[in-house]
Amino acid sequence: MVGQRFITLLQNHPYFELTALAASPRSAGAPYKDAVEGRWKMKTPLPESAANMKVIAADDIDSMKEKCDFVFCAVNMKKDDILALENAYAKAEIPVVSNNSANRWTDDVPMVIPEINDSHLEVIESQKKRLGTKRGFIAVKPNCSIQSYVPALTPLLKYGIKEVVVTTYQAISGSGKTFKEWPEMTDNLIPFISGEEEKSQLEPLKIWGEVKGGVIKAASEPKISVQCLRVPVTDGHTAAVFVNFENKPPRETIIDEWRKFNGAPQLLGLPSAPEHFITYFEEDDRPQVALDRDIYGGMGVSVGRLREDVNFDYKFVGLSHNTLRGAAGGALLNAELLYRKGLLD
Repeated sequence: MVGQRFITLLQNHPYFELTALAASPRSAGAPYKDAVEGRWKMKTPLPESAANMKVIAADDIDSMKEKCDFVFCAVNMKKDDILALENAYAKAEIPVVSNNSANRWTDDVPMVIPEINDSHLEVIESQKKRLGTKRGFIAVKPNCSIQSYVPALTPLLKYGIKEVVVTTYQAISGSGKTFKEWPEMTDNLIPFISGEEEKSQLEPLKIWGEVKGGVIKAASEPKISVQCLRVPVTDGHTAAVFVNFENKPPRETIIDEWRKFNGAPQLLGLPSAPEHFITYFEEDDRPQVALDRDIYGGMGVSVGRLREDVNFDYKFVGLSHNTLRGAAGGALLNAELLYRKGLLD
């Protein structure tokens, strides 16, 4: 599903041109339309430019190198196999912009939300030295679920966030499925998503860390506790967030911080950047998945219901589109940033 989303987003892109599609050996040699026959999950039709493109085996790096300046990687493989594949591309001088989790905790691989920690891209020079490359490297985007609350917490770190409790309500497309493929999710909720809670608790700390000595040192605070639930929604991850501060700011100050919070994508005018990174809704019943997940083409983050709590200083609700901002769109925005920073030639 993420691969299909990449294909739709790359159509008529002002920076990048889709020149090759790679997948498992069982699909190699077939036109892409045959490889995904009966399995195209996007609402828009399969673009003609990709439909007749012959699929290359993902491990045929020599063929890919002839066609590509860099690659997006979103694969369903074991962690060790992903590490080997992404490292092989990077060492072949093909930069990798990854949607996978395998390299997120490699200490010289930047895990980037472009509005938040674009400074982490400086670690790529150290990574290249380790890999022995001139232009090959790996950059990753973080877990899709944390996009619904980490952006909202980031401008509030200056007030000394002490602890955070989050429950995420995650769409079925996060598992790469539709209701047609997963009828058991209709009128259902599953209170477990394998590995998701660990990622959701730890990945924000790397994003909020700093580059020291050629690696990224994760932050040690705040403490984050997360529960992740799968809910019967097609797209859009929602987060219910509770937060305590050392220096509790007024409610109006928090909302002002959210509304003025932008970063490198907005300053550089990147093609996939939302006009406003965070949109705050004053209505009591917003943000709603059906109404707000597609804000700014699915690349914006929505927040609402900020109010004081009996046990915490504040609570609020966040929402992000999981296959756009959270997956393929987030990786594409990373690639646009890498290009404008001179790291993709």
